[in-house]
Amino acid sequence: MVNCRAREVPARTVTSRPHAIALAGPTASGKSAIALAFAHAVAHEVAVEIVSVDSAQVYRGMDIGTAKPTAHERAAVPHHGIDLIDPEERYSAAQFVHDARRAIDDITRRGHVPLLVGGTMLYLKALAEGLDELPQADAAWRAAIDARAAAEGWPALHAELARVDPVTAARLAPHDAQRIQRALEVWHVCGEPLSALHGRGRRESTPIALVALEPASRGWLHARIATRFDAMLAAGFVDEVRRLRARPTLHAGLPSMRSVGYRQAWQALDDGALDALRERGIAATRQLAKRQLTWLRSMPRLSVCADEPGASERAIEALKCQIECLSR
Repeated sequence: MVNCRAREVPARTVTSRPHAIALAGPTASGKSAIALAFAHAVAHEVAVEIVSVDSAQVYRGMDIGTAKPTAHERAAVPHHGIDLIDPEERYSAAQFVHDARRAIDDITRRGHVPLLVGGTMLYLKALAEGLDELPQADAAWRAAIDARAAAEGWPALHAELARVDPVTAARLAPHDAQRIQRALEVWHVCGEPLSALHGRGRRESTPIALVALEPASRGWLHARIATRFDAMLAAGFVDEVRRLRARPTLHAGLPSMRSVGYRQAWQALDDGALDALRERGIAATRQLAKRQLTWLRSMPRLSVCADEPGASERAIEALKCQIECLSR
């Protein structure tokens, strides 16, 4: 019997048996390495297939800055949810839920274990708890909002959102372009604030057994973030962004290019300020990690202290414990 030493944190009561296991945590906390180690550790008993929970890894051609698994890693353990669309296209939480459910069903049908891995907590929460029924994207309104943002700046549109939907505005940063755009779009299309629509007609949820990597030391995580960003730069991240910028259909306002790291690199190339890229990229990644931890702590989970000795082994043991809970 496996000795589960992870700490259970029940943010809410879960009564359904899980359909999948998940390993989540802030960026640079070691999720991918642990997921692969877990898959190899149980390979003699059951096959594991990984489902990416990463809003940037869905884009083709965005490899270095998203820390995608290597071709060798993807050959050793099947991965899903990677390289789905071009950076010119848009991807949503609703599309992720659709794709992830299909992958989970297919993996389970093969008698394998689906393991969700990633740090896009909005996607994971949408899958686990269901999505509100909201209006579909309206291209005309999005274009109009983008045009206004180009002329006035996103803080001005955030101020407008604060007037029509103060609840949503209060939880968004003034430069959170994608979410400000969506909230204003919903307001214009529906005539109601986004916050008033949450909870109405919630779609079906997918029970998940979640293991979370949560470092106790901010300094430990910050050091790993800096090391990873340096490795990305050394691997040719700036050249990757240059190649993307050369595509005539790509621009800085697209969700793909607003991803952390890519936004800072694009701006640095615009400004001719590559010397400042490292500092800005690391700072933005730290802010991302902070938001990820905030999301994570609102969810029921088995928590593993990521910066303690033996954390990887404890996380693998916790994941092993969850296999027996999966519904078949």
